[in-house]
Amino acid sequence: MPVEKKNKSPIKPPRIRQFGGSFLILLTILLLLNFIVPSFFGARSPQVPYSDFITAVEAGKVDKAIVGSDRIQYSIPTQTPDGKPAEQVFQTTPVAYDLDLPKILRKHNVQFAAPLPDQNAWIGTLISWVFPPLIFIAIWGFFLNRQGGGAAALTVGKSKARISSDGSTGVKFTDVAGVDEAKVELEEIVDFLKNADKYTRLGAKIPKGALLVGPPGTGKTMLAKAIAGEAGVPFFSISGSEFIELFVGVGAARVRDLFEQAKKQAPCIVFIDELDALGKSRGGAGGFVGGNDEREQTLNQLLTEMDGFDANTGVIIIAATNRPEVLDPALRRPGRFDRLIVVDRPDKIGREAILNVHARNVKLAEDVNLATIAIRTPGFAGADLANLVNEAALLAARQNREAVIMADFNEAIERLIAGLEKRSRVLNETEKKTVAYHEVGHAIIGALMPGAGKVEKISIVPRGVGALGYTIQMPEEDRFLMVEDEIRGRIATLLGGRSAEEVVFGKVSTGAGDDIQKATDIAERYVTVYGMSDKLGPLAFERTQQQFIEGYSNPRRSISPKVAEEIDREMKQIVDNAHHIALTILQDNRDLLEETAEELLQHEVLEGVELRERLARAIAPSELNEWLRSGKVSEDKPLMQSVLN
Repeated sequence: MPVEKKNKSPIKPPRIRQFGGSFLILLTILLLLNFIVPSFFGARSPQVPYSDFITAVEAGKVDKAIVGSDRIQYSIPTQTPDGKPAEQVFQTTPVAYDLDLPKILRKHNVQFAAPLPDQNAWIGTLISWVFPPLIFIAIWGFFLNRQGGGAAALTVGKSKARISSDGSTGVKFTDVAGVDEAKVELEEIVDFLKNADKYTRLGAKIPKGALLVGPPGTGKTMLAKAIAGEAGVPFFSISGSEFIELFVGVGAARVRDLFEQAKKQAPCIVFIDELDALGKSRGGAGGFVGGNDEREQTLNQLLTEMDGFDANTGVIIIAATNRPEVLDPALRRPGRFDRLIVVDRPDKIGREAILNVHARNVKLAEDVNLATIAIRTPGFAGADLANLVNEAALLAARQNREAVIMADFNEAIERLIAGLEKRSRVLNETEKKTVAYHEVGHAIIGALMPGAGKVEKISIVPRGVGALGYTIQMPEEDRFLMVEDEIRGRIATLLGGRSAEEVVFGKVSTGAGDDIQKATDIAERYVTVYGMSDKLGPLAFERTQQQFIEGYSNPRRSISPKVAEEIDREMKQIVDNAHHIALTILQDNRDLLEETAEELLQHEVLEGVELRERLARAIAPSELNEWLRSGKVSEDKPLMQSVLN
């Protein structure tokens, strides 16, 4: 934690360095200086062949020798230039099988002896057996210290959970809004932690665990922190991926260590985020196989700790995941995760409550209506709404405003939905005209379709990655179901832009690519998931697996080629009929299409009362109601009527 001085400038505390690594490095340097350096710079005797040694002995030149198993060192008397006696020392390597060497030395009166025992033999052993491991450890410690590991590398089996003592998480239930049903379920756990006697005297047992499931950003982690904050008990927080390591057995050791720490501070809460990283099913689709697998051993240890032979009293496990379908059944059975609590996206009332929480510290202007913002943000999760409030505050700050106004929130919503506005992307006249008719086509058809909501804004200002224009429709209320005619109307609205290009220009552009993709996906779900096809009936041809993660394709069941062909035929007929209706609507409202597109080209943006008054003039064709009811167009007209003839 930074330490503040009187001038309020924070200074960092001194870094604690590891002594062991420095000591090993110093020892390495000393040994190098003691033993390696003398070998290079010390005096060395000349090395001669063994035959020269025998010749010198037989010539009577050698006076003494030291004979060892691997080296013979001998001296030859000589004189210095000034006549003083001296000797030259030579060394050679003996021949292992020359057993006559002692006889030759005695015959020529050479004094010889074996080398004295090495008083420093232990140093050789140290260098050979101890010194290399020490060098390895010193180098290892050096790199670990540089990477921030240090002594932590020796505690690989220890739990990495973050601990908040006495529930000091900084979050209360008042800080979590929009999930009232989940809060009611969790308040009972808080009451149990505070007043355990009230339940135990009736024979009730403390719940082992609660599993929070829901889409990303809905507040699962905040709910877990709020439980600890309300109960005032220690809170252990860890991610499921932090248990898994390269070495088998480390994850299981961390689970054991986590529960040992938790039991010492019981009653307490252990929160495991992203449980699916640890608790995937051990068999079947998406599971893993292998008795020695690290993840399986870790999961088995968690199952044992939660409900094994030893009672785990006082430790409540709360886990969060947005993929409950991949969890192992052993985790979800009663006795382990006793409660499954769904934390879904908030409704309109919940969104307004969340906006009130996040707007506490934001200066709002008088024209800001959070209820209206809640209506305009269907499908937003808690994290999305927090980002929305922050984005609006940033926009107001850029404009040097004293408070955040409603226009800032509207711009923030458009940024989150469509992306950043790109005024630098200049369209030529042909592109601009094509985009204008395209977006007006969406708006006219969307205004006539049931359940689509009000068209709030049309713009031909490019946004995001590929949006050259956009049309915003805001629902008047939260919808949780869609009926057949609303789905067909949605497909027709998506095809409105392409149909407008056909009606006006007689040809289409690439701008309808994303619309066609979405329309095709809806038509496929219409047939294969919702069972709304008259010919195929109420059969599900896809296995729905991803409950809370959008964008993942579901695997299709095994079907015959004939059924696959029928599915394709039904999808094409649904899209063709919607295309026909879109063309018919725009033909009947050609004047409104031209007039609104010209107005959009002049102002680039149409919204509010003016836009709604224009769209209120749209005329519904006579066959629209029949198509919405049955999904079929009139038989007396061609399915793809040419709009150019």
